[in-house]
Amino acid sequence: MAYDQELADRIRARLGAEPGLSEQKMFGGIAFLINGNMACGVNQDDLIVRVDTGSQAEVMREPGAREFDMTGRPMNGWVCVDRDGYGTDDDLIRWVERGRDYARRLPPK
Repeated sequence: MAYDQELADRIRARLGAEPGLSEQKMFGGIAFLINGNMACGVNQDDLIVRVDTGSQAEVMREPGAREFDMTGRPMNGWVCVDRDGYGTDDDLIRWVERGRDYARRLPPK
């Protein structure tokens, strides 16, 4: 299934000048990587964000957030966010920056 191009464009606008940024088709959508580590992505009309596993329970309480589960086994360290959670520019920026900041801390691939 196609992914939300408008959402991908909004992410690109936020990450466009990020050093080490690349894009890769993944999960049937698109992923945004920093130095080879996924920071966030789009699957259908959901935002996927990589988060620190230590903060995942807290992050899951935010509006629109749920476990990222494509196979029946939730992925630890990943959160899926629906439109209710990223609808405003401020909300999207907060989520994208969370994923970007986490990916920046990882060793380059």
